[in-house]
Formats: sequence, C-alpha cells, structure tokens
Amino acid sequence: MKFTENDTIAAISTAVSEAGIGIIRISGSEAVEVADRVFSTPGGKKKLKDAESHTVHYGYVRDENGAVIDEVLVTVMRAPRSYTAEDTVEISCHGGVLSVRRVLETVLEAGARIAESGEFTKRAFLNGRIDLSEAEAVMSYIQSKNDLAMKNSLGQMRGSLSSRIEKIRGEMLYFTAYIEASLDDPENLSFEEHIEELSEKNRGWLDEIAALIKSAEGGRYIQEGVRTVIVGRPNAGKSSLMNLLLGQDRAIVTDIAGTTRDVLTETVTLDSITLILTDTAGIHHTDDPVEKIGVERARQNFEEADLALCMIDSSLELNEDDIEILKSLKAGKSIVLLNKTDLETVTDAAHVEKYLPADIRIISFSATERTGYEELTDALKDMFISGSVGYNDEVVITNERHKRLLEQAQDSLTLLRGSLLEGRSEDFFTVDLMDAYEALGKIIGESVGEDLVNEIFSRFCMGK
Repeated sequence: MKFTENDTIAAISTAVSEAGIGIIRISGSEAVEVADRVFSTPGGKKKLKDAESHTVHYGYVRDENGAVIDEVLVTVMRAPRSYTAEDTVEISCHGGVLSVRRVLETVLEAGARIAESGEFTKRAFLNGRIDLSEAEAVMSYIQSKNDLAMKNSLGQMRGSLSSRIEKIRGEMLYFTAYIEASLDDPENLSFEEHIEELSEKNRGWLDEIAALIKSAEGGRYIQEGVRTVIVGRPNAGKSSLMNLLLGQDRAIVTDIAGTTRDVLTETVTLDSITLILTDTAGIHHTDDPVEKIGVERARQNFEEADLALCMIDSSLELNEDDIEILKSLKAGKSIVLLNKTDLETVTDAAHVEKYLPADIRIISFSATERTGYEELTDALKDMFISGSVGYNDEVVITNERHKRLLEQAQDSLTLLRGSLLEGRSEDFFTVDLMDAYEALGKIIGESVGEDLVNEIFSRFCMGK
C-alpha cells in the first residue's frame, strides 16, 4: 500500500511497558473524526468535533461493538496549533503493554493507519512548523545521555542553530543580489566600492563557520560520550576504578594479578560528562595465550580511545610495563592516576613526569578511599567541557551531516576569499557565494531531496 501525506496516522507515543499512563497520538485531517468513532463521554452526547482546540475530555474508548476498552482522557489540538501543524488528538489511557496496544488497534480499525518511524516530526517539518535542523534536534534530545546534551539539543530545537544559519544566508543573499544587479546594469551600478565590505563580511563568515566546525569534536563527546579506556599493568587498580566510577561492583577485584582478561565496557555519567568506560586486561609481557589475547585487545582499545585513564600503582616502583604505557599516552587525551596513595608511596609524580609528554595531568588517587575523585571529575570537565563546549549558550554541532555541510560552505567561502584577493571578476563571487548559501540551506532543510528527508526521519522512534 502506498502511504500519502494526507493520511491520518496514529502511533503509541510513550514507551510500551508497564506504566501509569500510555499515550496514543493521532494526526491528520480526519484525526478528530477518527477519535470520535472510538471515544464517548459518560453521557454519550458530547462529540469531539464540537470541542475547541487545546481542551481535554473525559470518557471511554469503545470498540466497534460498543464494548469499553479503557477509561481515558482525550486532548484535542486543532491545526495549526499542534506538534505536526495538523489536527491532532492524543488519547491518554492506562499504561501497560496490552491496554495501550488494544486502544491503538481500535483507533486503526476506526480509519487511521499506523505511523511510520518519525512521521509525526516529518509532518511538522513538511508543514513548515520546524526546519530540518530543529527536527533532527528532537531526536538528539530524545537520545541525550547527559544534561549538556539535553541543553544543547533543546537550544537547537528552539532554533539556536537555525537563527545563526539564516543570518549568514541572509547576508550572503544581499551581496549576491547586489552583484547580480550590477552585472545586469553596469552603467548605473558598480560593485567595486563594496568589494572591501564583502571581504570583511566573508572573513566574519569564515570565522563563525570555523567556530561551529571546531565545536563538533566537543559536540560528539557531549552527544555520544567520551570513549574512555582504563589502562595499566596488572593489579594497578583498574577494576577498582571502574567499580568506583560506576558506583557498583561490576568488575571482579582481587589481589591476584591478571583477574581481568577481556574487555569490559559500561556507560557512566559524571557531572554531565558521559564516559563510555572500558576496563581492560593489564598491559604486560606474558606467555599465557589467553592473557595475550586480552593484552592485545587492551592495546587496541587504548589506541582508539578519546581518553586514557592510566593507573599507576604508587606503592610499587615503576617497571618496564608502566614505562611503556606512560610513553604511549597522548598529550591532551590522557590522565595519570597515582593509585593506592593510602599505602606507603614509592612512586610519586616526579618519577612519572619524565616519561610523559607535556599536557598530561597527574592526580594522586586512592580507589578504595575515593581520594582524588573530585579532582578527576574536575580534570574531565577541563578537558571536555571547556571553552565553546561549556555551560554557556553557544551552539555546539553534534550532527555529522551539519558538520559536513559547514565544511562545504567553508570551502566555498575560502574560494571566494581567493577570488577577492586575486581581483577576479564578480561572476566568480556569485558562484562561490551561492555554493556556500546552498550548503548552509541544506542544514535547515532547503534544497534537500526526498530520499534524504526519508532517511533522516526513519531513524526516529515510531511515535515521534
């Protein structure tokens, strides 16, 4: 069956699980009529078609034979004052897998069709209530793993990125129109006196776009989490750190070296920073074939990680394995924890520093007594939530599609800068300007193909 944008659609918009309330959303030109076919008030006389917008009504959902399915509250929202900008009805029924699905089945039998993934938000986009970047921010908001991700997504849902893009595009369009006019009427209009103004404006565009692109790395950390590996020689306290950060005994901890032989990965959020945390086998030289596999996996995770937390047993002297690990740490992406400071210290920061590149923080730590825990979280904030990725209202790019389009616009504006410096014809200016203009337009959904739109919204959940 071929679906059309004029169909009235319905889906469960809450999690299908045991809960106090479940919500079925209906949207489309016949949303109210469909709801009227299944809904009745206690007296049986009131009809939703007569209800005003944004009103709530008590009653029952009944099947085609008149049998009561559930006791419900129904909210009516008239177009265009709804999420989809269409007539929308939401049925709030009792939660529970069976009850919610039964109400949905009744609605579908009354004339609605099941919504495709993301179709409600897609309709909001197609009906002009939101642009494409705002629509994508809805999914980012739903998938947020921490407060910073939620805050950034909420800002983009409210147009923080769109307004930046539209401002730049408006300025580009102004200059393009002036250039075209001067080319069409050279006797009365000349663009030469505006070349310096365009050059200055282009520098500003390049700076602004470069800042947005730069924020994308931090944006990935915010939205997806920081891939973090705990490394060190056997029995340095890696599993104890894992358990401390998780707040539970997830990894086995013993006094026997080499307890961890495989990779253990969990996700934890510390003070608005999400860590995709991996505990690895101790990195050391071994002839044990099983341990060798674990060590090799540890080295691979070490290479691919965004952050390495290196555990050094401060109660022991450094050995060759410690030194090899310390020399492999990446500047700006590593923290050394001098663990077991509750015991007599044999290795201190001075012993460790000479094997490290610059810009690696060393923290005195005790996993058993939580000493250094706050200093660790502060260090993480400094590394991953500083500057443009801070607790401010700056836009942070978290979408790879947006980043690629910004880079395309940057390339076009770089070409424009070259044309301006070389004194080329104004025709070159308009070509580069319009290329940048179109690339930025694709971020907010202008000049994007149907296939791309369908692909973006297919990633949404069914009821959104």
